[in-house]
Order: sequence, then structure tokens, then C-alpha cells
Amino acid sequence: MSSRLGLWRVLVPVVIGLCVVVWLFYREFDPEVWHTVHFTNRVIWGIALAWVFMLGRDFGYSWRFRVLTDKELRWGPAVRVCMMCEFTSAITPSTVGGSSLGMIFLHREGVNLGRATTLTMTTLFLDELFFVLSCPLIVAFVPSKELFGFGHSQFEIGIRWVFWCVYALILLWTVVLFVGIIVKPHAIRKALVWLFGFRLLRRWQPTVISLGDSMVATSKDLRHRSAGWWIEAFAATTVSWISRYLVVNALFLGFVPSADQLVVFGRQFVVWAILM
Repeated sequence: MSSRLGLWRVLVPVVIGLCVVVWLFYREFDPEVWHTVHFTNRVIWGIALAWVFMLGRDFGYSWRFRVLTDKELRWGPAVRVCMMCEFTSAITPSTVGGSSLGMIFLHREGVNLGRATTLTMTTLFLDELFFVLSCPLIVAFVPSKELFGFGHSQFEIGIRWVFWCVYALILLWTVVLFVGIIVKPHAIRKALVWLFGFRLLRRWQPTVISLGDSMVATSKDLRHRSAGWWIEAFAATTVSWISRYLVVNALFLGFVPSADQLVVFGRQFVVWAILM
């Protein structure tokens, strides 16, 4: 009975997602545009490769859940948690997203709620760390004018400023997470509670107090983790995020073979930051 219920938890969001895709496709479908698409071998291989990278994205997330739970979470439950997180990410704002609800899904798979909170904080830190470390590499290998345009128009200048402002905020947030869950969780908790004690920020103080408590609990579990554990967890995070971006690269490879694949890959970082 429980396995049947577990299967329904996976099938329901998948069916809802597919129905939405079919509805959107039907609403936007234009027969004239469709006739201009020629499904050559290159296009078919590009679409197939995009599916492979989509599977790679989910594999990376599931692998990370396995690593974070010290392999106590089997592949089946790990995939279920991944699918539920992806579904909630698709239907909720980025500030809510699948990661913030991951603790609930992990708890439903038998993980203690306190530990599930710890794991959710860890996934948040790993995701932000990947973005913080990847962006300098992208900027180093892709010319700035290719990423943001030549910067002559106000729009291009605005994109550049928004990107670097968001990057600075994410960098600051990653440092706060690192100090909060690894170095001095009590000090960060105290500072956040003090900061959100001001009148303009007081409405968010209960949430910040809960965040501080999660940092303290997370710190107790993560301080004694080995370097190998961190490397494997970050490797899983990297596989997932790179696979996510490579889906678009695969589609460009099939439909626009002349596109610079490195530029396509790099611009996705810019788009992601602006959407945030």
C-alpha cells in the first residue's frame, strides 16, 4: 500500500506537468512555423541529447540526496524526492522553490525532520557555492561583450549591472551560509536576530530566528564531515547544474549549429541571475 502511494506521489506531479505542457503547446502552436522546422539527423540528435542532459540533471540531484543522507536514502526514494522538488520549483516562485520544501519530502521518506532541515540547508549552500565559483570561470573564458552585449545601449548596461549586483548578493549570502553553518553559527544567528529586530525588518524576524536555529543544527552535523564527503556532494551538485544548462546547449546544437556553445552556456548564468 505504501509503495503504491509512493508511486502516486511521483505520477501525479508528472501528469500535471505534462498536461500543462500539452496545453501551452496547443495554445502557442502555429502550423506555419511548424512547417519551417526540418527534423534532420542533427535536430533529432540534439533533442535526444537534451533528454540525456535532463536525465543527468535529475541524476545529479538524486545522487546528492544519497550522499547527504550517507547512502541511507536508496535510489528510489532519492528520485522521488528529486521529482517532487523539481515539481514544486516549477510551480512556486524562486524564493520558495523545491529546495525549501525538500525537508518535507525527505521527512516523508523516513528522514528525521531535524536532519531533513540540515540537509536542506546544505543543498542551499552547495547550490549557491556552485554559482559563486562558476561565474568567475565563465567571465574568464567568455568575452564580456559576448555575455552582455557591447554595452552601448541602456538595456545592455542594465543587464551587466543587474548581473553583478545579483552576483554580489549571492556571494554575500554564500559567505553568511558558510560562516553560519560551518564556522560560527551562534554568532550569525545572534547578528541576524539583532538586524531583523529593527522596525522595518521586524515582520521577518520569526523566519530569521527559524533560519538561525537551522544553521546551528546544521553546523553540528557538518563540522565533522570528511573532505571526501564534501567533494562528492559538490560533484553531484556540479553534475546537476551543468546538465541543466547543457539541455539548452543541446537544443542549440540541433537547431542552431552555428551558435557558439560556450557563449550559449555562459549566457544562461546571466539569464538565471537576472530572473532571480
